Amino acid sequence: MKIKCFFFFFLDLMEQIEESDELSEAEEKNQHVKTGEKSIRGAKSSCPRTGKSFPNKKSQTRVHGGEKMHTCDQCGKSLTQKRSLKDHIKIHTGEKPYTCDQCGMSFGRKENLKTHMRIHTGEKPHTCDQCGQSFTQKGALDVHMKIHTGAKPYPCDQCGKSFRDASTLKLHLRSHSGERPFYCDQCGKTFTSASGLRIHLYIHTKEKPHMCSLCGKSFSVLSGLKQHQKRHIHTGGKPYKCSHCDQRFDWPGYLKIHEKLHAGEKPHTCDQCGKSFAQKSNLKIHMRIHTGEKPYSCDQCGNSFTCNVNLKIHMRIHTGEKPHTCDQCGKSFAQKSNLKTHMMIHSGEKPHTCDQCGKSFVKKDHLKGHMKIHNRDKPHVSHS
Repeated sequence: MKIKCFFFFFLDLMEQIEESDELSEAEEKNQHVKTGEKSIRGAKSSCPRTGKSFPNKKSQTRVHGGEKMHTCDQCGKSLTQKRSLKDHIKIHTGEKPYTCDQCGMSFGRKENLKTHMRIHTGEKPHTCDQCGQSFTQKGALDVHMKIHTGAKPYPCDQCGKSFRDASTLKLHLRSHSGERPFYCDQCGKTFTSASGLRIHLYIHTKEKPHMCSLCGKSFSVLSGLKQHQKRHIHTGGKPYKCSHCDQRFDWPGYLKIHEKLHAGEKPHTCDQCGKSFAQKSNLKIHMRIHTGEKPYSCDQCGNSFTCNVNLKIHMRIHTGEKPHTCDQCGKSFAQKSNLKTHMMIHSGEKPHTCDQCGKSFVKKDHLKGHMKIHNRDKPHVSHS
């Protein structure tokens, strides 16, 4: 559950990078290529900063001067070029005329389709000169470079936390304002980011277009497939090892969450019962015990659950899926915890011991049942 919640945050971050990069690339191209202003043929102004040529001095000034004359009447966003505004309006109308012939995904702008095609071709033209990591988009590289420089130039004026890019700060500010501008027209649930809504919609459509070529497992979003491939047994990649135990992780964020368990750090406390949690997302799920909220429902039998992971495990009752197999006898289980308990049969481990007679048991429930024997044998004391 911890990994899943962290994963959604990661998707939100990457979506903001993509959206920011797509807009900046398009605007830069429009500003340097087509200004929407009438100009004298052949009369060009050369930019002393970038060396690029502009139809006139006014166009050059707009790019670096930050002048934004064209405003969207839907959301109030201002843009330097009329063409950029025209492209932006498609976000509101939902128009996506450019379709990928590989996977069928559609885009509002031709530049976005061109960037998307790099997923299929594997092209990553933007390379970090510090560590060699490559990216499909320049915006992703720009954000990545701040890891090396340590720059976080965008501070939150509410809590002082700083961020590497403006789009992540904008997303963070919604945690203070409570703003959730993205609305699901299927169930009414709202989200702080467009990516959160898009991922959620796959629950309704059941669509999983991204498939692992090594094991066949499918994912709703490309980022999910990439994360899967990192920790997949085929890649053998779990480079981040806990300094307190032998557990390994494929991403430093997961390691950071895990190490809170060793530190005993649990800063998020339930105001109903006092129970504390290492992550805010776990507290949010826990609160559903008090509110009675069970937003994840089984479409087979109607049973509802507080979190998606519990629903996923429950669905195995209907599908018969038992992905956890004992390497000693071949018996399979729907849940990993059941396999772990079963393995004690082979190892002889019995961790639950009776403090009355010393008898040990594999399961805690078995010990509880056994304790009734001792309680039954105790003489009844009359207080009359």
